Amino acid sequence: MYTPHTSVGVRINREQHPSRLVELARQAEAAGLDEVWLVEDCFWAAGIATVATALAVTSTIKVGIGVLPAVARNPAIAAMELSALAELHPGRLIGGFGHGVPSWMRQIGAYPASPLAALEETLVAVRRLLAGDRVSVAGRHVDLDEVELVFPPASVPPLLAGVRRPKSLAVAGASADGTILAEPSPPEYVRTALAGIAPGRAVEGAPPHHAVVTYNWLALGDVERARLTVAESLTPGARVQVADLPFASELLALVDSASTVDELAAGLRPEWISRLAICGELAECVASVRALHEAGSGSVVLLPLPEEPPERGIEDAARVAAALRG
Repeated sequence: MYTPHTSVGVRINREQHPSRLVELARQAEAAGLDEVWLVEDCFWAAGIATVATALAVTSTIKVGIGVLPAVARNPAIAAMELSALAELHPGRLIGGFGHGVPSWMRQIGAYPASPLAALEETLVAVRRLLAGDRVSVAGRHVDLDEVELVFPPASVPPLLAGVRRPKSLAVAGASADGTILAEPSPPEYVRTALAGIAPGRAVEGAPPHHAVVTYNWLALGDVERARLTVAESLTPGARVQVADLPFASELLALVDSASTVDELAAGLRPEWISRLAICGELAECVASVRALHEAGSGSVVLLPLPEEPPERGIEDAARVAAALRG
């Protein structure tokens, strides 16, 4: 069961070479953070290998996979991997699945006929396998015949869904132990996402608990440091994440009119950036994290700016976490 209330974590971004992982994971744990998260983006370092390494070189911090593309692995193989990690490091693994970026999934010949069905069937099958069930299913994407893990984990890891749109959020509510919301995830979007998750939570057989994890860029001390990174995160898919902000119409008009990322970045007002990232002086960052917790994000994951030394991002995240506690 994964039910964080006021957790603060940090993400080791994909831009970091795998050779840096050991020292960065250890730094995050030594800094007193609750969680460290790793991503699996094509064609960077793979999620299972990096998470296994982070777990092996730490002893207390939780390690999250945010997220594995549901269509990139057979769910039985994915369950075997997660089960082994959960047995080797009980109580510290957080699993995560998502749709995968369509262009990348097409590149590897894995784009499904129904992304929603693929995600839902994968989540259900993997959760059942980890619970020790013998699973047979002939779905639109998952096809298993009397599959049962020989070593199901004694401590079953939670499986979260990295999604953002209403139909996918409902799938997460029905089939996952939580939802990971990508950057930017302001409090307004957390509340909107929870409303989208709710119909799934009402489905018979839905997991009893559901945690929300939010990703947001961190720029402690200076709003301007986050300007370009925030602009780069305002992709077409992120429109739903900013739609409920009070300045959404102006922001989206700028997004639509800007011909380059630099032009978009130049047009972002400082007060907008402060709502699209955790940034500013320490008290402002703490207030932003607290607002996310109050909106329903049990775990707030802070993302170091990609162009800056990751050690600084981890140190700054730890400063925010310490000030939040108090």
